[in-house]
Amino acid sequence: MPILPIDTGRYGTPEMLKIFEEENYVQKLLDVEAALAWAHAQVGNIPKEDAEKIERMASTKYVKVSRIKEIEKEIKHDIMSLVRAFAEVCGPSGAYIHLGITSYDVVDTAKALQLKEAVEIIGRKLDELELVLLRQADRYKETIMIGRTHGQHALPITFGLKLSVWMREISRHIQRLRECKERLIVGKMSGAVGTQAGLGTHALKIQELVMERLGVKAAEVSTQIIQRDRHAELICILAMIASTLDKFATEIRELQRTEISEVFEPFKREKQVGSSTMPHKRNPELCERICGLAKIVRGLVVPALENIPTWHERDLTQSSSERFLIPEACVLVDYMLHLMIGILSNLEVDEERMRRNIELTQGRTMSEAVMMALAKKGMNRQEAHELVRRLVIQSIAEKIPFKEVLMRNETVSSLLSEEEIEEALRPEKYLGTTVTQVELAVKKTIEERRARGLN
Repeated sequence: MPILPIDTGRYGTPEMLKIFEEENYVQKLLDVEAALAWAHAQVGNIPKEDAEKIERMASTKYVKVSRIKEIEKEIKHDIMSLVRAFAEVCGPSGAYIHLGITSYDVVDTAKALQLKEAVEIIGRKLDELELVLLRQADRYKETIMIGRTHGQHALPITFGLKLSVWMREISRHIQRLRECKERLIVGKMSGAVGTQAGLGTHALKIQELVMERLGVKAAEVSTQIIQRDRHAELICILAMIASTLDKFATEIRELQRTEISEVFEPFKREKQVGSSTMPHKRNPELCERICGLAKIVRGLVVPALENIPTWHERDLTQSSSERFLIPEACVLVDYMLHLMIGILSNLEVDEERMRRNIELTQGRTMSEAVMMALAKKGMNRQEAHELVRRLVIQSIAEKIPFKEVLMRNETVSSLLSEEEIEEALRPEKYLGTTVTQVELAVKKTIEERRARGLN
């Protein structure tokens, strides 16, 4: 009976859920056992016809999950239950299944196969999100809006600058994940304590053959388990990705506030309901969902780090927790990426409202530009700052436009003409290198994508 939201289908994409479904996991375990039998035959340890029989029967079509569970109820050991159920369908050839290895040779190598597929999916989604941000950054590189610090109006920026900052953050995550993948996707055939004693004189060759057959690298050295720093690194990176998506979603939520109304997540006007009681509501529920799920993913970091230490050559303290944290982290981050791609691809941007919001402070957000204009005329920078600060306070107190206060001030008017004051108060004239920075970020991202073989 489904209990958790992932199980009920509320969260997760079909392609990622499939990787961690029980039947697919059992198939991966069977694939490892079959590769081992094949490798044994290659070095002459077992008859080739028996290895071929094992390979033919290494399928959940024959080795039923229900039978494995039936055996496990009796013997209380999951992998030995799989071995027995597998041996049953292989007849006499079943005697060669699991020869010379221990449970976690199978489990950890099967986990590597799952993670190889999962990381590939997440990598593709990151590539797609990067492309969406690249296009949107270029599209809005000259769209002026107010920049905010501490939640207050600061200086004018462009929406494209904000998006290009997001784009480069995703680019760094792509690089991190690609680097992590090299350390993460490894399997092993090393036996109960890592010595490979059970595999005999051809142990290293058998391990090499198994990993080549399965398409993963062999760990350089291990104990009974693959060391969990590899998995912890992945979970930390996934938590960073989740936090970045949380950051994007939080910003969109803030910009969708009624008082701001500059950016909106997509909303299906024909049928979508915003509230069960308030028909006017248009809540940023997709972004809020991402923010909520990010809390769960960040919470998986601590158990992932705590899985690194184990007693001696292994214990079971990491086993139970990683049954939750690895599927959860992969499923949720993939789903969050799926949501964010949809949000940013269909983002609604009110450029006119952005412009009107700049004008809310009656020109006061251009105080730095005025200060710099005075400094260029020879006024001491510190004196200019204090003068402009007092004039801003006067503009607020008297509720009059900043330009009017500036024009009435003798010191300002003696140094700056009306035209120069108007020039200093024009937001589009105080964007610095904004557009150039966006273009350079876009160019660098395109170069990196081409290096990765993408358009």
